[in-house]
This record gives sequence, structure tokens and C-alpha cells, in this order.
Amino acid sequence: MRWRGLTGVLSSQACTLSANRLLTVAVPWLVLDRTGSAAQTGLVVACQVLPYAFTQWLAGPLLDRVGPRRISMAGDVSSAFVLIIPAVFGTPPLWLLTLMLVVVGCADGPASAAKRMLVPFAAADAGQSTTRGVGLATAVERTATAAGTALAGWLVATLGGDRALWAAAAMLGAATVIVTLTVSDPVRDRGRDDRTYLDRLRTGTAFLRRSRPLRALTAMFVVTNLLDQALMAVLLPVWARAGGYGATVVGLALSTVGLASIASALASAGFGARLPRRATYLIGVLSSGPTRIVVLALGLPPQVVIAVYALAGIGSGLFNPLLETVQVELIPAPLRGRVQTLISAWAWAGIPVGGLLGAALLNAGGLDTALWICGLAYLVAVLRPAWRMDWSAPKPPGEPVRLPPLGRNRLTRMLRERPSPPNRVEHRHPLRPRADRKAVAARR
Repeated sequence: MRWRGLTGVLSSQACTLSANRLLTVAVPWLVLDRTGSAAQTGLVVACQVLPYAFTQWLAGPLLDRVGPRRISMAGDVSSAFVLIIPAVFGTPPLWLLTLMLVVVGCADGPASAAKRMLVPFAAADAGQSTTRGVGLATAVERTATAAGTALAGWLVATLGGDRALWAAAAMLGAATVIVTLTVSDPVRDRGRDDRTYLDRLRTGTAFLRRSRPLRALTAMFVVTNLLDQALMAVLLPVWARAGGYGATVVGLALSTVGLASIASALASAGFGARLPRRATYLIGVLSSGPTRIVVLALGLPPQVVIAVYALAGIGSGLFNPLLETVQVELIPAPLRGRVQTLISAWAWAGIPVGGLLGAALLNAGGLDTALWICGLAYLVAVLRPAWRMDWSAPKPPGEPVRLPPLGRNRLTRMLRERPSPPNRVEHRHPLRPRADRKAVAARR
């Protein structure tokens, strides 16, 4: 029974993430098949992605006040209800499909943040460390990304885009049932900042602004997500096309990253708590970040590129659970919903303009120059938190504090400076209480 909550959270995450990956393939294919316009396809997809990050931030105070379990259930059931509209009313027009995806994005953002918030609480209830719980959640996310995308391709090819939406609705409904039956809410915040919604929102913003380690991590997330989007959307396809490799090499490299990250995330769940944190972070980010860009700039053959991307997947599965664990440790539990959703919103801020940045660098200096600039910027971004943060793990409660050893001269000086006790010693009868002098004088 101890693992019931953690198993339920991970299972609901698997259902929700698989549904999301299914939508990322089915919706563009459905719009493109109906309209034949790439511009309209991009607009419809953006209508789902943009509300996802914005509503996460707005839902932060509600997560702390109402509880993540209820937010997760409400978001998943709302998305499932919207996606079954084609099953009831037939194929929707384009405007209705766009409105459906806006609602799905608004509901899915808070629901995903709620499940992320439930992981450390469920891991603690199961008697497991936060590192193990987050490592398992990362492995579930990477597995759902690979399996959901493959399932989406099969469903769209065999049943069509409309039926794929039904499958996504069924997965979201299953996630709602799992959370309802297996997960319980953590203790909610009853602090003095409960007066208004805006007060709670400002409290989370102020905490992030005052925390130097969290500011360093947030800045790193913004820059790396921006550069990752520039690489995936523009630079990597252009490199493959310029070298005559085609889309097969790109797909193989990306799938290699996903498979390797699943294995390393499971390894992190097993023994990640025993690894030195700063070294794990540096090895992980350096192998999974700048190397993916530099290997393209060096013009190495595709076999080497795929091998480097496999190492990048291993590094990604190691350091991502570590960063999630550090955030859980740095943010107090009553503020976790507000602060984590704000960090996620900032991390997503650079994604919409990442493709534009890659295209601008490509037009300004060519492919090699763009790759070297992105690789150098990535290196600077990931090295900054390494020396601006204290990576030591917090001491468990009840552990005695170890003081540094004192030298002989310092110990002697401390003993000399200690005030001596008074010389006069008052002797009292062992059975007779000391009489009050004022009372004795009054009786006289």
C-alpha cells in the first residue's frame, strides 16, 4: 500500500503524456489533411501550446490552496470531455477544432503541473527519496514520448486523425480515474497570504526573485530551451539536408536520445542519490547540451553524430532528475505550486522564438557560424549555475551538526576567556527549603 500513491501518480503521468504526444502528431496531420496549409497548421498547434505554459503559472496559487489532486482531476476530465466532441457531433470545422485545442491547452497545463507537484509527496509516502521518485517520473516521461509518438503514427495511418482524438480522450479519462482512486492530496497551505489570489501569486514571484540558486536555474532553462528549439526546428534539419543525409538520420538521432535517456533516468532513480551532485550536473549538461551542437559544427559523419546523441541522452537522463530534486529541496512545500509553475512558465518563454533565432543566425552567418554561436551560448548557460549554487544535499532531520575541529591554542584561549563561577557557595539543608528573607524580616 505504501507504493499505491507513487504508482498512481506515475501511471496517470504515463496516460496524460502519451495523450499529449498523440495530439502533437494527430492534430497537425488532421489540419494539414483538411486544409493543405502549413500556416494554418502552425496556427492551430500554437493555440494549444501557448496556453499550456501561461495557465500553469496562473494555476500556481490554486495548486497550493486547492490541492494538486483536484487540479489534476479537473484538468484531465475537461480535456477528455472536449476531445470527445468529434465522436458525438462528427468532424468539427477548423474554428471549432482550434477552440477545442485552446481549451485542452488551458486544462492540460495546470493538470501537468499538479502531477509534477504530487511526485515528491507520493515518493515520501512510499518511503523513497525525492531523487528516486523524480527519476522514475523522468523515465515515464521519456517512455511516454517515444510510445505516444509511435502510437499516434499508427492510429493516424490506420484509423485517421479523428479516431486518434478519441484515443487521447480515453487516455485522459483513464488518468482521471487513476488519480481519483490512488492519490491523496498533501497538506495544504493555510498561511497568512491566503487572503487574495494576487497576494499568493506575488508571494511566489517574490520568493523566486530572492532565491539566487533558483534564479540561476531559471535563466539556464530559458536559454537552453531557446537554443534547443533553434537546433531542433531549424539547424538540425538544415544540417541534414546540406549533408545529403535526409530525415532518416535526424529521426534516428532523436530516437537514440530518447532511448538512452530512459535508461539513464532509471539508473538515476536507482543510485542517483549517492552520486556527487556538482559533478553529475556538469557531466550531464556538458554531454547532453553543447556537444549536440558542436558535433554538427565539426562536420563529423552521421555515425559519429548518432553516437554523440546517444551520450547526450545518457547525460540528459542523469541531470534532469537532479535539477528537479534541487528545486523540490529549495522551495518550501507551501510555495511549491506557485514557484515551480512560475519557473516552468519562464522556461517555456524562449521556445516560441527559438525557431526564429535559428533562422536569423542562419541567414546572418551561415550554418557553421550559427552552430558555433549556439554551442558557445549553450556552454555559458549551463556552466553558470555550477558555481552560483550550493549543490550539497540537505542534512536529514535529527542528524547531529558536526563542528570543525579546534586547534589546541584556540581551545585553550576559549577556556581562559570563559567566565569563572562565583567563589561563594551557599549551603542549604538538604530537606529544609530556603526561607524567604523578606518574609522572615516581616515576621520579626
